[in-house]
Amino acid sequence: MNTFSHRLKLIMKGQEITQTKLAEITGLGKSSISQYCSGKNIPSKANLKIIADALDVSGEWLLGKDQEADVVPSGKKNITVETAAKLMGVGRQFIRVGLQNQTLPFGSAVKMPSGKYRYYISPSKFSEFTGCEV
Repeated sequence: MNTFSHRLKLIMKGQEITQTKLAEITGLGKSSISQYCSGKNIPSKANLKIIADALDVSGEWLLGKDQEADVVPSGKKNITVETAAKLMGVGRQFIRVGLQNQTLPFGSAVKMPSGKYRYYISPSKFSEFTGCEV
């Protein structure tokens, strides 16, 4: 088993996220997630970022390239657009547009095949950026 698949499964277990749920959250195919978990494939840079953001970890940690290789991340789950907007005192649309345009550094927006967006907000990055405790 490679480092990426081991760490992916470790953080998914810690956050109680199934392969199906991770596929839903990221917009990636369930078969791709399955192959990443089994170690058959490693995601592209773009997909690595999507997975890392969704799980609130760094891509470097998932790949085993950071300095704290044996430290497991906190496992905090993503926060909703509604929660982020309320904490910042802004409208939900402000958060959505900021994530879609990549102007808000605490999350990402993934366009689904239906044309709708799925939003991922990292609690730690949100707190660091806004100063709001999540």
